[in-house]
Amino acid sequence: MRSFLADVTATSRRTAAVAIAVAVIAAKAVALSSVAAATAIAAEVTVELVDHDGLAAVVDAAKGKVVVLDCWSTSCPPCVKEFPGLVALHEKYAGKVACLSLSLDYEGIGKPEELLPAVEEFLESKKATFRNLLAKEDSDVMCKKLGIVSVPAIFVWDRNGKLAKKFDDDVAAKSLGRPFTYADVETVVQECLAR
Repeated sequence: MRSFLADVTATSRRTAAVAIAVAVIAAKAVALSSVAAATAIAAEVTVELVDHDGLAAVVDAAKGKVVVLDCWSTSCPPCVKEFPGLVALHEKYAGKVACLSLSLDYEGIGKPEELLPAVEEFLESKKATFRNLLAKEDSDVMCKKLGIVSVPAIFVWDRNGKLAKKFDDDVAAKSLGRPFTYADVETVVQECLAR
């Protein structure tokens, strides 16, 4: 009888130990899923409508950090190809560099709000969780105000808000002799961070 009771007690202890281990693992899983959910909420992709003055205010508000503004359009294959470079830059220099994207998809037909679903879908597919903007001025007007002929175009400002470099096809052809890439942009970012 004693042996039977000892076996039952040992089995009960093992069962209790397994139950406690399962409970601890379950609690950790719940905690991790809560953290993941909170991260997903924090990493939501959003898009704001801005005009040129609104864009200038966004860039100005980021003083103290190096600012990278990528001007792009979903209808521009080179823009779409290079856009992951902005996402990678954001991940690599989080806290030091303010990455901004400005969609110039609006061409003056209809309302800019009508383009939000397509722009958001693209940005979500690229996991662009930084500040995303959609120009509410016609793309030709916005390009003229920005001093660019077309997209893609990237601007880099230093921590003091001074334009360090503008990358577009014209500048790249003259200074690089080839199209620019995010490796070129990162070089300028590193120079700005080193100052």
